Amino acid sequence: MNAAATIPGKKKRPAIAIAVPYWVREFALIRWGVAALAGGVAVGVAAVLYSNAQLRDASATRAHVQQVRDAAYARYAYADNEKREIRAFQPPFLAMRERGLVGEENRLAWLDAIRRIQEDRRLLPISYEVTPQQTVAPDPRVATGDYQLHASRMTLHMDMLDELELFNFLEDLRARGYFAVQDCAIKRLGAGGPPDAPALSADCTLNWITLTAATTTAAPAPARGKP
Repeated sequence: MNAAATIPGKKKRPAIAIAVPYWVREFALIRWGVAALAGGVAVGVAAVLYSNAQLRDASATRAHVQQVRDAAYARYAYADNEKREIRAFQPPFLAMRERGLVGEENRLAWLDAIRRIQEDRRLLPISYEVTPQQTVAPDPRVATGDYQLHASRMTLHMDMLDELELFNFLEDLRARGYFAVQDCAIKRLGAGGPPDAPALSADCTLNWITLTAATTTAAPAPARGKP
Protein backbone atom coordinates (compact mmCIF):
# COMPACT_ATOMS: atom_id res chain seq x y z
CA MET A 1 0.00 0.00 0.00
CA ASN A 2 1.39 3.39 -0.93
CA ALA A 3 1.87 5.58 2.23
CA ALA A 4 1.61 8.67 0.15
CA ALA A 5 -1.79 7.76 -1.05
CA THR A 6 -4.44 10.27 -0.61
CA ILE A 7 -6.98 9.56 1.97
CA PRO A 8 -10.29 9.28 0.27
CA GLY A 9 -12.70 12.09 1.01
CA LYS A 10 -10.04 14.56 2.30
CA LYS A 11 -8.83 17.47 0.18
CA LYS A 12 -5.16 18.64 0.28
CA ARG A 13 -4.67 22.17 1.67
CA PRO A 14 -2.82 24.56 -0.57
CA ALA A 15 0.57 25.97 0.75
CA ILE A 16 0.41 29.52 2.27
CA ALA A 17 2.92 31.92 0.82
CA ILE A 18 4.31 34.51 3.40
CA ALA A 19 5.32 37.84 1.94
CA VAL A 20 8.77 38.93 3.26
CA PRO A 21 9.52 42.71 3.15
CA TYR A 22 12.04 43.69 0.59
CA TRP A 23 14.41 45.31 3.11
CA VAL A 24 14.62 42.01 4.99
CA ARG A 25 15.35 40.17 1.76
CA GLU A 26 18.01 42.76 0.88
CA PHE A 27 19.50 43.21 4.39
CA ALA A 28 22.34 40.98 3.43
CA LEU A 29 23.42 43.65 0.99
CA ILE A 30 23.71 46.35 3.67
CA ARG A 31 24.60 44.39 6.79
CA TRP A 32 28.26 45.46 6.63
CA GLY A 33 27.23 49.09 6.26
CA VAL A 34 24.91 48.79 9.28
CA ALA A 35 27.70 47.19 11.28
CA ALA A 36 30.06 49.97 10.28
CA LEU A 37 27.45 52.58 11.22
CA ALA A 38 26.88 50.98 14.63
CA GLY A 39 30.62 50.87 15.20
CA GLY A 40 30.95 54.51 14.21
CA VAL A 41 28.15 55.52 16.58
CA ALA A 42 29.77 53.56 19.40
CA VAL A 43 33.12 55.18 18.71
CA GLY A 44 31.46 58.61 18.55
CA VAL A 45 29.66 58.09 21.87
CA ALA A 46 32.89 56.89 23.47
CA ALA A 47 34.71 59.91 22.07
CA VAL A 48 32.04 62.28 23.44
CA LEU A 49 32.17 60.65 26.87
CA TYR A 50 35.97 60.80 26.89
CA SER A 51 35.91 64.42 25.76
CA ASN A 52 33.47 65.32 28.54
CA ALA A 53 35.67 63.58 31.10
CA GLN A 54 38.72 65.43 29.78
CA LEU A 55 36.78 68.69 29.87
CA ARG A 56 35.82 68.12 33.49
CA ASP A 57 39.42 67.30 34.39
CA ALA A 58 40.63 70.38 32.53
CA SER A 59 38.05 72.55 34.32
CA ALA A 60 39.08 71.15 37.70
CA THR A 61 42.74 71.71 36.87
CA ARG A 62 42.01 75.24 35.71
CA ALA A 63 40.09 75.99 38.92
CA HIS A 64 42.96 74.63 41.02
CA VAL A 65 45.52 76.64 39.08
CA GLN A 66 43.32 79.73 39.51
CA GLN A 67 43.18 79.15 43.27
CA VAL A 68 46.95 78.70 43.45
CA ARG A 69 47.47 81.85 41.40
CA ASP A 70 45.04 83.84 43.56
CA ALA A 71 46.76 82.60 46.73
CA ALA A 72 50.18 83.51 45.31
CA TYR A 73 48.91 86.96 44.31
CA ALA A 74 47.43 87.47 47.78
CA ARG A 75 50.78 86.54 49.38
CA TYR A 76 52.59 88.87 47.00
CA ALA A 77 50.16 91.72 47.72
CA TYR A 78 50.50 91.12 51.47
CA ALA A 79 54.31 91.10 51.27
CA ASP A 80 54.30 94.21 49.09
CA ASN A 81 51.99 95.99 51.52
CA GLU A 82 54.21 94.98 54.42
CA LYS A 83 57.26 96.37 52.62
CA ARG A 84 55.48 99.68 52.04
CA GLU A 85 54.43 99.82 55.70
CA ILE A 86 57.97 99.06 56.82
CA ARG A 87 59.36 101.82 54.62
CA ALA A 88 56.72 104.23 55.95
CA PHE A 89 56.88 103.34 59.65
CA GLN A 90 60.49 102.26 60.15
CA PRO A 91 61.96 105.80 60.59
CA PRO A 92 59.42 106.90 63.25
CA PHE A 93 59.68 103.46 64.92
CA LEU A 94 63.46 103.78 65.16
CA ALA A 95 63.08 107.31 66.47
CA MET A 96 60.64 106.14 69.16
CA ARG A 97 62.96 103.29 70.12
CA GLU A 98 65.88 105.72 70.29
CA ARG A 99 63.92 107.91 72.71
CA GLY A 100 62.96 104.92 74.84
CA LEU A 101 59.29 104.51 73.98
CA VAL A 102 59.73 101.10 72.33
CA GLY A 103 61.60 98.39 74.22
CA GLU A 104 62.45 97.62 77.80
CA GLU A 105 61.99 100.36 80.35
CA ASN A 106 65.24 102.25 80.94
CA ARG A 107 64.96 104.08 84.25
CA LEU A 108 68.64 104.87 84.36
CA ALA A 109 68.21 106.95 81.19
CA TRP A 110 65.33 108.87 82.80
CA LEU A 111 67.31 109.59 85.94
CA ASP A 112 70.38 110.56 83.95
CA ALA A 113 68.20 112.93 81.88
CA ILE A 114 66.92 114.59 85.08
CA ARG A 115 70.47 114.98 86.37
CA ARG A 116 71.73 116.46 83.11
CA ILE A 117 68.83 118.92 82.83
CA GLN A 118 69.37 120.01 86.41
CA GLU A 119 73.05 120.63 85.73
CA ASP A 120 72.50 122.36 82.37
CA ARG A 121 69.71 124.59 83.72
CA ARG A 122 71.42 125.05 87.09
CA LEU A 123 68.28 124.10 88.91
CA LEU A 124 67.90 123.50 92.61
CA PRO A 125 67.99 119.90 93.85
CA ILE A 126 65.19 117.68 92.52
CA SER A 127 63.86 114.65 94.41
CA TYR A 128 61.79 111.86 92.87
CA GLU A 129 60.29 108.46 93.46
CA VAL A 130 59.30 105.90 90.80
CA THR A 131 56.72 103.20 91.49
CA PRO A 132 56.73 99.72 89.88
CA GLN A 133 55.74 99.48 86.25
CA GLN A 134 52.07 98.81 85.52
CA THR A 135 50.28 97.48 82.45
CA VAL A 136 47.94 100.02 80.87
CA ALA A 137 44.86 99.16 78.82
CA PRO A 138 44.85 101.62 75.90
CA ASP A 139 41.81 102.92 74.08
CA PRO A 140 40.36 100.06 71.96
CA ARG A 141 40.68 102.27 68.89
CA VAL A 142 44.46 102.43 69.39
CA ALA A 143 46.15 99.45 67.70
CA THR A 144 49.37 98.41 69.48
CA GLY A 145 49.92 95.20 67.52
CA ASP A 146 52.25 92.78 69.31
CA TYR A 147 53.20 95.40 71.90
CA GLN A 148 51.80 96.07 75.34
CA LEU A 149 51.52 99.56 76.80
CA HIS A 150 53.17 100.06 80.20
CA ALA A 151 53.54 103.06 82.49
CA SER A 152 55.66 103.84 85.54
CA ARG A 153 54.53 106.64 87.85
CA MET A 154 57.10 109.16 89.04
CA THR A 155 56.37 111.63 91.82
CA LEU A 156 58.76 114.56 91.54
CA HIS A 157 59.50 117.50 93.82
CA MET A 158 61.54 120.53 92.84
CA ASP A 159 62.14 123.93 94.37
CA MET A 160 62.26 126.87 91.96
CA LEU A 161 63.06 130.52 91.72
CA ASP A 162 60.17 131.02 89.24
CA GLU A 163 57.58 129.02 87.30
CA LEU A 164 59.63 129.11 84.09
CA GLU A 165 62.12 126.66 85.57
CA LEU A 166 59.40 124.00 85.79
CA PHE A 167 58.22 124.56 82.22
CA ASN A 168 61.80 124.45 80.86
CA PHE A 169 62.52 121.32 82.86
CA LEU A 170 59.49 119.46 81.53
CA GLU A 171 60.19 120.58 77.97
CA ASP A 172 63.79 119.34 78.14
CA LEU A 173 62.68 116.11 79.76
CA ARG A 174 60.10 115.49 77.04
CA ALA A 175 62.86 115.61 74.42
CA ARG A 176 64.54 112.66 76.17
CA GLY A 177 61.58 110.33 76.72
CA TYR A 178 57.85 109.78 76.57
CA PHE A 179 55.75 110.67 79.57
CA ALA A 180 52.39 112.20 80.42
CA VAL A 181 51.97 114.79 83.16
CA GLN A 182 49.18 113.57 85.39
CA ASP A 183 49.13 116.59 87.68
CA CYS A 184 51.38 119.38 88.90
CA ALA A 185 50.87 121.52 92.00
CA ILE A 186 52.90 124.71 92.46
CA LYS A 187 53.15 126.25 95.90
CA ARG A 188 54.59 129.63 96.85
CA LEU A 189 57.08 129.49 99.69
CA GLY A 190 57.38 132.03 102.48
CA ALA A 191 59.07 135.35 101.67
CA GLY A 192 61.90 136.95 103.59
CA GLY A 193 64.67 134.50 102.76
CA PRO A 194 68.00 135.16 101.02
CA PRO A 195 67.93 136.29 97.35
CA ASP A 196 68.89 132.86 96.01
CA ALA A 197 66.33 131.04 98.18
CA PRO A 198 63.54 129.19 96.32
CA ALA A 199 60.34 131.15 95.96
CA LEU A 200 58.21 128.26 94.68
CA SER A 201 58.00 124.49 94.94
CA ALA A 202 56.36 122.06 92.55
CA ASP A 203 55.06 118.55 93.15
CA CYS A 204 54.31 116.72 89.91
CA THR A 205 53.20 113.24 88.98
CA LEU A 206 54.55 111.90 85.68
CA ASN A 207 53.65 108.66 83.93
CA TRP A 208 56.58 107.31 81.94
CA ILE A 209 55.29 105.31 78.98
CA THR A 210 56.90 102.35 77.21
CA LEU A 211 55.79 99.84 74.60
CA THR A 212 57.19 96.36 75.17
CA ALA A 213 56.58 92.97 73.62
CA ALA A 214 53.37 91.39 74.89
CA THR A 215 55.30 88.44 76.39
CA THR A 216 57.44 90.71 78.59
CA THR A 217 56.16 90.70 82.18
CA ALA A 218 59.14 91.75 84.30
CA ALA A 219 58.73 95.06 86.16
CA PRO A 220 61.61 97.06 87.66
CA ALA A 221 61.78 97.72 91.37
CA PRO A 222 60.80 101.11 92.78
CA ALA A 223 63.42 103.85 92.58
CA ARG A 224 63.86 107.01 94.58
CA GLY A 225 66.59 109.52 94.87
CA LYS A 226 67.89 113.02 94.39
CA PRO A 227 70.17 113.89 91.47
